[in-house]
Amino acid sequence: MSRTGETTGETSKASASSQTNAADQRRRTNIIYIVYLIAALDITWMFLQFSVTPYLAKKLGFDTLWFGYLQTTVGVIQLLGGPMFGRFADLFGARVALSLACASTVVFFLLLAIADHPAMLFIHKLPTVFMHVLPASQMVVADLSEPEKRADALSKLGLCFGVGMIAGSTLGGHLNTRYGETFTACVGAVGSAFSLLLVLKFIPKTTKVQAPKTNTDSETKGKSVFSVGEITRLMKFPGVARTFVVKVVAGLPSGIFQVMFSIIALEFFKLQPEQNGYLMAYFGIVQMVIQGAVIGRLTARYSENSLLLLSIGVSSLVGLGQAYMQNVFQFCLTVVPMMFSLSVFNVITDSMLTKSVPSSDTGTMLGLCASVQSLLRTVGPTAGGFLYVNYGISSIGLIQFVVNIAVFVHLLQRRLKKTTEQKE
Repeated sequence: MSRTGETTGETSKASASSQTNAADQRRRTNIIYIVYLIAALDITWMFLQFSVTPYLAKKLGFDTLWFGYLQTTVGVIQLLGGPMFGRFADLFGARVALSLACASTVVFFLLLAIADHPAMLFIHKLPTVFMHVLPASQMVVADLSEPEKRADALSKLGLCFGVGMIAGSTLGGHLNTRYGETFTACVGAVGSAFSLLLVLKFIPKTTKVQAPKTNTDSETKGKSVFSVGEITRLMKFPGVARTFVVKVVAGLPSGIFQVMFSIIALEFFKLQPEQNGYLMAYFGIVQMVIQGAVIGRLTARYSENSLLLLSIGVSSLVGLGQAYMQNVFQFCLTVVPMMFSLSVFNVITDSMLTKSVPSSDTGTMLGLCASVQSLLRTVGPTAGGFLYVNYGISSIGLIQFVVNIAVFVHLLQRRLKKTTEQKE
């Protein structure tokens, strides 16, 4: 009887444990879905802003050079703010970090709405130091998703990006045409305030799997958000520095093309605003399909190292195609492999880097990843402008081809060498 009772007790405990795990998994999944909604809304408001700033800048007397300075200012501010924001999220939790990002977005739009002087356009960019909703969303998803499913979960944020790109561009264009820049900026402020409410209502204080209360308070008091040493120490973990260098070097040429695309569309392709809007919608649709239906299946079948090699190889071929394209139709043919390589490359490198550091540092790591995009926005306009003016659009594509082929060969040699050593 006692053995039977013990067996029954163990069975009931196991059943209760499995029910608890299932409930915890459902809770995590629901939070991730809310994060996807917050990310999609944030991208919508950002693309809505893209339909305001250029026209407002033109009204205030900005020429192409000064508008470039404005964009570079944003890149520098976010380059400095990205790693600090990531560390802030690790120390103070997901809800506080996302709340700060959304509140900064509200201030950003309110300053844009009252901008009536060229200096105000620069001032309204200052809150971008904390405007890292997408990296913060990546942090929450990375914390709550299982390691083997992390790449797929992160890729769904790219799907949100596509939805936001289409919705924001369309909504911003209509609102700006009918009601003007001020009203459109106010809509962005209201929308960002709604996102803030979603964060306060549904996002838990912390999403870290391991958060022992005995150490957290004392560790937080002894650590600084502005500690450069605490941020850069992540590079000492095995494989982190190498993957991060690959992310910067292989991503820079394609990043230059992305930064220069508005100029290329205007001067090289001679596109009208309406045609450019259709092209952006095409980008969004392609990205949605790749992020939502392709990357998850690839990560389930192939290793991350194999997918990293694939994305870099495809990117080199895309660069070669862009070097010799002559019209919009030819460019559209390169869009699908271009978006595929960009999406896979960004998702895989982010996933590899977050897996290489402790769970307590995933926010700081993703902040460093976000700073790579800010670096591209900082150096991209200058480097891309120099190449385009002096050597034409083909130079940008050829550099992408050469750099990515070199990185591809290097990684392939390392992989073959490692395989040979394992066999021996």
